[in-house]
Amino acid sequence: MDKPVVILAIESSCDDTSAAVIRDGILLSNVTASQKVHEEFGGVVPELASRAHQLNILPVVDTALKRANVTKSDLSAVAFTRGPGLLGSLLVGTSFAKGLALSLNIPLIDVNHLQGHIMAHFVQTEGDQLPHPSFPFLCLLVSGGNSQIVKVEGYNRMTIIGQTIDDAAGEAFDKCAKVLGLPYPGGPWIDKLAKLGNPQTYHLAEPHIPGYDYSFSGLKTSFLYTIRDLMKAHGVDSVEALVEQVPNLKEDLCAALQTTIINTLMRKLRKAAKDLNINQVAVAGGVSANSGLREAFIDYGKRFKWSVFIPPFSFTTDNAAMICQAGYYKYLDNDFCSIDEVPFAKTQI
Repeated sequence: MDKPVVILAIESSCDDTSAAVIRDGILLSNVTASQKVHEEFGGVVPELASRAHQLNILPVVDTALKRANVTKSDLSAVAFTRGPGLLGSLLVGTSFAKGLALSLNIPLIDVNHLQGHIMAHFVQTEGDQLPHPSFPFLCLLVSGGNSQIVKVEGYNRMTIIGQTIDDAAGEAFDKCAKVLGLPYPGGPWIDKLAKLGNPQTYHLAEPHIPGYDYSFSGLKTSFLYTIRDLMKAHGVDSVEALVEQVPNLKEDLCAALQTTIINTLMRKLRKAAKDLNINQVAVAGGVSANSGLREAFIDYGKRFKWSVFIPPFSFTTDNAAMICQAGYYKYLDNDFCSIDEVPFAKTQI
């Protein structure tokens, strides 16, 4: 009887330390330690993130192995996020993965973080066989650092056909939330308040970029100008004072912002699906947790006869399960990496 393929994966690209275990394609555990320290700074502080990873990585990996009921000697390979991400954070995960693989004399597998997000659609848990897209499919990959339309023809055959030329959608959410005085991360707060607001109260400029590319810097500027003009009209010199004077200001601005971002994302995705004649459409990345975007996918699926794939909430944010899944496919192809490979901050798929 063949020995089962058991992969341990480590994800440390930003501020979440995560480890997961897959055996023969079935996810056995997925453990993540989040870092609360960044909330008071309104964004991730790279130095603090890397220090926290050093504290978290050993207990997270140990917990993942125990929950999966496997030992180090059972492992077939170690997969890790090589990039893109924060270099300091990536170095912690990369160094740990290399050390463990060397000590066990087993292969090392490097995984592209963005490809991992897309491969989250193929994660299967025992007794819960989730539907997954068939090749080729389009994936809208949206997060704090990326907004891309990716044509996926195989686990290792992905082509970016559209991407942001400046800011990402998630970045627009977070920075506009900061202007309103909302806690970090701002995306979930925007989503929560948008449900209570009227998206028609304020008009924000929608970017118009040729082809399938995106731009969100102009939208942020429009958001700032809207607040500036409101402050001038009401004779106040702070956002806090404006909020006190204008009923439902935060709710209506959040609703307008969220609606504009979603319309921008979906309009380009619709164009790509139509031009390429692809009706298998998925969404991935942290912003895929946004309720408005999820509803838009369901609506577009019905209107344009798409087969729509939306990941479970547990696989939207950074997690090792998606790295493990990508690593499992690479293991089956004997696609291993050298111990000399180094992490990278930015890359294309």
